[in-house]
Amino acid sequence: MAATTHASFLSFLLSHPRSVTPNPHLPLHPAAHRVRCATDAAAQPAEANKHRRAADENIREEAARHRAPKQGLSAWYAPFPPAPNGDPDERYSLDEIVYRSSSGGLLDVRHDMDALARFPGSYWRDLFDSRVGRTTWPYGSGVWSKKEFVLPEIDPDHIVSLFEGNSNLFWAERLGREHLGGMNDLWVKHCGISHTGSFKDLGMTVLVSQVNRLRRAPLSRPIAGVGCASTGDTSAALSAYCAAAGIPAIVFLPANRISLEQLIQPIANGATVLSLDTDFDGCMRLIREVTAELPIYLANSLNSLRLEGQKTAAIEILQQFDWEVPDWVIVPGGNLGNIYAFYKGFEMCCVLGLVDRVPRLVCAQAANANPLYRYYKSGWTEFQPQVAEPTFASAIQIGDPVSIDRAVVALKMTNGIVEEATEEELMNAMSLADRTGMFACPHTGVALAALFKLRDQRVIGANERVVVVSTAHGLKFSQSKIDYHDSKIEDMACKYANPPVSVKANFGAVMDVLKKRLKGKL
Repeated sequence: MAATTHASFLSFLLSHPRSVTPNPHLPLHPAAHRVRCATDAAAQPAEANKHRRAADENIREEAARHRAPKQGLSAWYAPFPPAPNGDPDERYSLDEIVYRSSSGGLLDVRHDMDALARFPGSYWRDLFDSRVGRTTWPYGSGVWSKKEFVLPEIDPDHIVSLFEGNSNLFWAERLGREHLGGMNDLWVKHCGISHTGSFKDLGMTVLVSQVNRLRRAPLSRPIAGVGCASTGDTSAALSAYCAAAGIPAIVFLPANRISLEQLIQPIANGATVLSLDTDFDGCMRLIREVTAELPIYLANSLNSLRLEGQKTAAIEILQQFDWEVPDWVIVPGGNLGNIYAFYKGFEMCCVLGLVDRVPRLVCAQAANANPLYRYYKSGWTEFQPQVAEPTFASAIQIGDPVSIDRAVVALKMTNGIVEEATEEELMNAMSLADRTGMFACPHTGVALAALFKLRDQRVIGANERVVVVSTAHGLKFSQSKIDYHDSKIEDMACKYANPPVSVKANFGAVMDVLKKRLKGKL
């Protein structure tokens, strides 16, 4: 009877949409809510939707129609670090295809800080905050919402974005409270919650956007494709962004040294994948030789454009803390561009008045691939490249990092620290974090293991605000977790292994297992 009455009421409401005034003290049936919203919308004048773009107009075209006037901002390449006896005026346009300075050193993207400083820090804070979570092209991206700090001169129509960034800042409440001596302000920046599952998306959107600009009129550079050497994540990001832009991608991967999840990504995105019988450093040497002979644009972190995108993760952390600066930021390090990118982001915000200081940085390395750690322990007196040993943190299995000099600057300028983690330490740290609600990758395990050590040494205090940077999604490294929980890793105790329990399909057997597992909790 109630159902019939209800149906009759809705039929009446549908046939007389404006004749019923609902009792404000009684809840409406969901269908009635939908009817009321629909009829109210229909009654609105056409002017109410005038902010909506035309049905045949996409968000790029809408952005072009509303484009703001240029602000006179610019950026260029300059030698890094400046050569003591070099030309102080040496610089290159970002539209030039150049990877090294005249002396053979690295390049860095420099911004016209005087032009940026014409606006107070409060202006940039408010501007960046106003763009978060929007779909206005291209500012809905966590990278391009800071466009003025990244590539200020690029036309938005040339930008290749998958709305990357805006990754969550996870409060690691239980891990800090129960396992790190009562830390109540521990956070994990999940850069791996991104389109291809790693922080590399942040840099690749910038690099591929600039390549897109170079290939299109009026520059029309004859770039046949974009290539990289990779330990897995770079190739995945490059392949996805090139696929989105319709640009051929070529990736060099070390055979049998990356996860299947990483390998399938560039294959699925249509890249040309070369599996080479060498390590990452060997792949890097080959891609340099190839790009010197063919019109293939080099996408590795030797190219400083990517760092401009990666630095926005630092700015995003500041935003998420309402522009308060954390005390420590811990970053896993392999090729070492990312630690410098974080420094650039924090330092730029400090110089321009968005914040008043920079955090101390920690670079965490796997003990099997730790050239920076050894350099740090020598008092920065002697850098020695090494042949990296296999590590579960395969994306940072690099013995001759390209950005070693950049990393040293970042650490010295922030009174930073370098720490290492053995294979057992990093896998245990990863697995313990998982038990508190995360699903961390082994590289995040390296950073967490470094945090455990620095807490034990009382270098980091219980009440300090600490951010651990998670560089990739744990799903990309599922085999390492399977091996750990099956206790199949040689010479590793797998302290937190949690294998499934095989039980006969009967009530008594199930109850016996549960009583044993829940002993003392029932």
